[in-house]
This record gives sequence, C-alpha cells and structure tokens, in this order.
Amino acid sequence: MNASSHTPSVTEEAQKQTMKHSCEHHAECMKIIQAILDDEATEAEKDHFRENMDKCLPCIEAYRLEKCIKESLSLKLVKKPCPQSIMDTILAKVNS
Repeated sequence: MNASSHTPSVTEEAQKQTMKHSCEHHAECMKIIQAILDDEATEAEKDHFRENMDKCLPCIEAYRLEKCIKESLSLKLVKKPCPQSIMDTILAKVNS
C-alpha cells in the first residue's frame, strides 16, 4: 500500500477558494480515487485528481473515507497462504 507517498492534500490556497458541494462526475472520481489508493493510477489520473480535489468537497471526503477504510482493513486482515490442495483443485478445474 503505497498510496501515502502520493497523498493529495488540501492546500491553504485551495481552502480560500469556493468549494463545490456536489460532484457531477462522482462515479468517475471514485474510480480514480480507488486507482490512486491501489497505487494503480496513471500520472494523468493523479494530476487530474490533484487539480480537482482542492475544489470538490465530496471528492475530498470520499478520498479520506476510502483511505481510512483501506488502512483499517490492512491492519485488521491477516494474510494467509492458500493451501496447496485448494490451489491444485482450482488449477485442475481451470485447465479442464
């Protein structure tokens, strides 16, 4: 989880600007937010988000919420290897 190294932030200058209280592109913004948090966003997506995040309150809130959820889950989940017998069964079904 490498999202914290590129975390967009609300700047002092942006706080002086008028904030949007609704996002007309919410579904698209959520896809970009997820890509950023999953460290899968393109540079163009990151740039677009940085430029618009400071102006859009719903996007700021969504980013913070999604980031918090992702961090909480990563702390709570324990990664366990899949048993070889299950792997063999899955591979046998996929290859048949």
